[in-house]
Amino acid sequence: MRRVRVGDIELAVEERGAGEPLLLVHGFPLTHAMWREQLAGLADVARLVAPDLRGFGQSDVTPGAVTMARFADDLAALLDALGVEQPVTYCGLSMGGYIGWEFWRRHRDRVARMILCDTRAAADSDEAKANRRNVAERVLAEGPRFLLQVPEDILRAARGESEEETADTPSRRRRALSQLMRKLFSPYTIEHRPEVIAFVRELILQNRPEGIAAASLGMAERDDATPLLPSIDVPALVVVGEDDGLSAVEEMRQIADAMPDAELVVIEKAGHMAPLENPGPVNEAIERFLRGRSRAS
Repeated sequence: MRRVRVGDIELAVEERGAGEPLLLVHGFPLTHAMWREQLAGLADVARLVAPDLRGFGQSDVTPGAVTMARFADDLAALLDALGVEQPVTYCGLSMGGYIGWEFWRRHRDRVARMILCDTRAAADSDEAKANRRNVAERVLAEGPRFLLQVPEDILRAARGESEEETADTPSRRRRALSQLMRKLFSPYTIEHRPEVIAFVRELILQNRPEGIAAASLGMAERDDATPLLPSIDVPALVVVGEDDGLSAVEEMRQIADAMPDAELVVIEKAGHMAPLENPGPVNEAIERFLRGRSRAS
């Protein structure tokens, strides 16, 4: 990781590999480390650029709402600071996808291809907006732990402790998770990959309350990107976990269908965190897409 001056802040960024740039934009309320399997598995395919967004990880925090447009402009300025002149493949998960719509709106000449993972194009309902504002208030008052109810047996299993100590059933485990954590993971991950849940928990705890709150408020303000989809005429890959509880497969299919040159890939044994939950098929899909598609195709 290194820190790079971008306007009024410094952003932390990890780079690996060489070749055409692949910009990896993390979801809420995570850090660039959610792409660990892609950073490890795709460095021989592209130049990977994985920043911590403003307010997250090791990057600087600014108070108040941070809009998706501001995040997008930060990323464009980061590419300038890194000397990335050629158009990038933009890859975003969840909130990273929301930022991707703004990146296309504001910096489309910098986009060669797009990869949208487990995200949405529609704006929030009034109820969802109110919930995001409530999250911002609560995280400022209580810290990120209120998002993170995780059964102790999952944490023990992630540490490799004995089977006798982790006797809860998958359904009991799932009910015991917080609402956010329940929606992030597939039943398969909850039963068989507790280390992934523990890893995501630690990523969230690394973030400062002010950064989480600012992004939550910014997401509540985002515009409906659905009318934008037909204008995204670069090659696009749409990736979704089959058990995603936040971005349903059918909703992601509609996004792919609305874009002129998009393909949909559904990842088995994965929920909203598909790149972490089942990275093999995700990396295969991304590599195939990068090797087979270009801005000119």
